[in-house]
Amino acid sequence: MATAFADEVVRLRQVGGLSDLQISRAVGVARSTVGAWLRRQRRPTGVRAERVAELSAIVDRLTRTIDPAYIPVWMSRPNEALGDEKPLDLIARGEYRRVTRVIGELESGVHS
Repeated sequence: MATAFADEVVRLRQVGGLSDLQISRAVGVARSTVGAWLRRQRRPTGVRAERVAELSAIVDRLTRTIDPAYIPVWMSRPNEALGDEKPLDLIARGEYRRVTRVIGELESGVHS
């Protein structure tokens, strides 16, 4: 299971197009730590593993809702529906559900 979290980090890069910096910002670790996860020299644990899982769930939903190439921009851009906060910052603070509510609205066409 431990390597599964490192695999999720790799998937965030491949599927979501997120950069090391974006992943590190959302998960709350140094960019070099994300690099070590990508090389599978280390693995996310504890709260960091939870943040990786939340980020992964968000990316999965976004790939079905918006153009996947736009995901890195959407995650980094202030969002009016989130009080002009950036999704990455909310995820870093553990406010995953606020972000998923907005994605739910995108899925239902409220914010098309």
